[in-house]
Amino acid sequence: MPCIKEVLHQSSLMLSKSVKNPKKEAMILLREWIRKDDVFLITHDDFEVSDVDGFLKWVKQRVEHTPLEYITQKVSFYSKEFIIKEGVLVPRPETEILVDKTAELIKGFGAKNVAEIGTGSGVISIMLSLLLPQIKICATDISPKAIETAKLNAQKFGVENRIKFYLTSYLDGIEPPQILVSNPPYISKKENLEKHVLNEPHSALFGGEQGDEMLKDIILLAKKLNVLALACEMGYDQKESIKSFFEDNKIANYSFYQDLSGLDRGFMMKG
Repeated sequence: MPCIKEVLHQSSLMLSKSVKNPKKEAMILLREWIRKDDVFLITHDDFEVSDVDGFLKWVKQRVEHTPLEYITQKVSFYSKEFIIKEGVLVPRPETEILVDKTAELIKGFGAKNVAEIGTGSGVISIMLSLLLPQIKICATDISPKAIETAKLNAQKFGVENRIKFYLTSYLDGIEPPQILVSNPPYISKKENLEKHVLNEPHSALFGGEQGDEMLKDIILLAKKLNVLALACEMGYDQKESIKSFFEDNKIANYSFYQDLSGLDRGFMMKG
């Protein structure tokens, strides 16, 4: 059987034309395959790898631009390891800021009832439930695969009794919450995306022709329901559009926040 050193060399060569850092990704895939850490891969490079053909099928998936997280079925978010399934949006690091901003709003208002639109893998609601055990959350999504994955994650972290998941659009059939949070689809259909991103569910990526249509729908819904506060993630280039929408709808109490790169990344609206 080939050893770690040989398998890493072969898989790095296979990945070299498809990914930016083939050696790093080869290590990530191999450590998941043999269930060891990076230190083991480096210090035991003569360790023999079983079922190399099976492992190379993983590598081939990545060569064909399948997101790394779909192959390993794991994604890191807020320093925790969540389950992710193909067909469910892969959480991004910048969404951790949305969790922090929403937690601040919940604490500030002393709110107990929270709702999330478009929960995906459930990471936002689950992290809020872990950070603030006193709250109850209703989380919705139109994707059965997303709801299934979110429930698995809630069970993994022991918060399944504090979050109710609903297969529904927006907040249809849900009691109005005090705090509303959402990381909805906000990418324009005109946007050119990397191949691996396009392998994620388009319904969770694209928000319409301009990209901000769902964001505006959620703002109007929050206003109609008289929520105490709304927190949303948005595209880096959507601040002016959303600002104009607030002003056109006579909404004065709003603010924007940036991500760690200094890009406009989201907004908060208070009732």
